Amino acid sequence: MDFALDPEQEELRRTVRAFLEDTSPESETRRLMETEAGYDPALWRRMGSELGLQGLAIPEEYGGAGCGPIETGLVLEEMGRALLCAPYFASAVLATTALVRSADEDARKRLLPGLAAGELVGTLALTEDSARWDPEGVALTARRHGDRWLLSGHKTFVLDGATADLVLTVARTPEGIAVFLADGDAPGLTRTPLPTLDPTRRQARLEYRDVPAALLRTPGDGWDLVSEVLDRAAAALAAEQVGVAARALDMAVEYAKVRQQFGRAIGSFQAVKHLLADVLMEVESARAAAYFALLSADAEAPDLPSVASLAKAFCSDACLTAASQNIQVHGGIGFTWEHPAHLYLKRAKTSQLLLGDPAYHRELLARRIGV
Repeated sequence: MDFALDPEQEELRRTVRAFLEDTSPESETRRLMETEAGYDPALWRRMGSELGLQGLAIPEEYGGAGCGPIETGLVLEEMGRALLCAPYFASAVLATTALVRSADEDARKRLLPGLAAGELVGTLALTEDSARWDPEGVALTARRHGDRWLLSGHKTFVLDGATADLVLTVARTPEGIAVFLADGDAPGLTRTPLPTLDPTRRQARLEYRDVPAALLRTPGDGWDLVSEVLDRAAAALAAEQVGVAARALDMAVEYAKVRQQFGRAIGSFQAVKHLLADVLMEVESARAAAYFALLSADAEAPDLPSVASLAKAFCSDACLTAASQNIQVHGGIGFTWEHPAHLYLKRAKTSQLLLGDPAYHRELLARRIGV
């Protein structure tokens, strides 16, 4: 596989980085952390109308750019660096991937243009109180009522679930697992924001009391689609974790160059040099793992499930290591609320758990390769 980016992809990276430096500085991130929605709807629409970021992975016939996982990964890496407060992962990765990979042409025509333009926000509601990312964790039920379906139960840890316009809900039917389309303001649906460790990424608990929903047609069993979405989302999240880790390393290096101790910059001390060199190795190895997974997704490689789990496990650990060591290099100031280091540590920790922690993905990888 060729890991080199082409000129268009490099330009995409530069454009997104410049856009986020202008629109999402630390001060804006802190402001949005305190708002009810957790993001700026006007900026979200700009991202769709001016840059087309939400529609990168959406085919052109549905209003998107027709790009692939690599371009989405590049954007997520830059968003990780900036700790962007926006429902991009929930909407442009989870919900969009589920619709694009489904067999429901009517749903694609009706919903993807709005998602691509930034007019709609979508999310995927899968996990429940067990916090499991497998079919055994799905207890929410769907039953037929005339010509429609009614959903009953609850979902929790739903990314941007309190503000999403469209909630793709994984439910259990008498025939097995299926995915349903529910409106965010559907009758019987109660959405409660959850207090989270990472205030830059919102989560919610959703209570379903006979919520009307439409069945999303899938190419096979409903869980096959969910599993495919989770694998592709794991590769995308690994790219975002690389961005978080790279920015944490940059912060540590910058501080080590200017912080004086015993009349010298602390970066001149061997112990600090070795620490930063070790983190650099982790970050670059994580980048290789993440982009290998993205390339596998782009090529529709049969080993994508294994590669995605490998990338998610490795990048989760590398991201947490980089964020933790950034605080260590900064010393006392790194523990303060005023310094941004803790924000990167919180994102690293919550991303480590999102879609399953490293232990889960290592076990999944072992099963997938037959160990």
